[in-house]
Amino acid sequence: MAAPALVLWDVDHTLLDSGGVSRALYSRAFERVVGRALDELADLTGRTERAIVLETMRLGGVTDPERLLSAFYLAMVDAARELQGTMRARGHALAGARQAVAGLVAAGVVQSVVTGNLRPVAETKLAAFDLTDHLDLDVGGYGDAAPDRAVLVTLAVTQAEAARDVVYPRHRVVVIGDTIHDVKGALDAGVRPVGVATGRDSAAELTAAGAAAVLADLTDLSALRLAVFGATQS
Repeated sequence: MAAPALVLWDVDHTLLDSGGVSRALYSRAFERVVGRALDELADLTGRTERAIVLETMRLGGVTDPERLLSAFYLAMVDAARELQGTMRARGHALAGARQAVAGLVAAGVVQSVVTGNLRPVAETKLAAFDLTDHLDLDVGGYGDAAPDRAVLVTLAVTQAEAARDVVYPRHRVVVIGDTIHDVKGALDAGVRPVGVATGRDSAAELTAAGAAAVLADLTDLSALRLAVFGATQS
């Protein structure tokens, strides 16, 4: 039998497009916690929620943002749930995403996420587009745990191993994401990065960052399986 395998998906621009609600989500949370309107939002691409929230509050003149971090997280979760209908109306699951996740189940793979989002925000986004099936979100790596994506990858692997009482060979742990940050996080954690050129970073940029394979999108299940498992696919 093949060694056990773990696939860790990025969420935004890898599995789904949430319809551009991110600024509204941060704006609502900022106003509720800080008490004034949001003027400047930190760069979101490939970063964790912890890093984004802290920088956004600093840009907004908050001198000690750490003390407001927990309150900001709670406000973001509330805002995400309030905006779920807007996500459905404006956003969409990316082409082939549902079939890709379902298709890897047949290969005997455990799947979860490594995402910059908070877990409840990630769940809200995934549920909006019927993408929660086949994902074990209890063992994911989420953006409040650390600013470094490699830490999130390692956390997800550790949790998945403990939950199933198995050891995942690191060449059988795969991070699939659309940014060079996803690729770097995987490499730094010692696992296999697969790029999907459905976000801001191009296929060439993902390859240059060190992705083991790069897909144009998730519509070709055979290509996805080959990218995930390489020559030892099963």
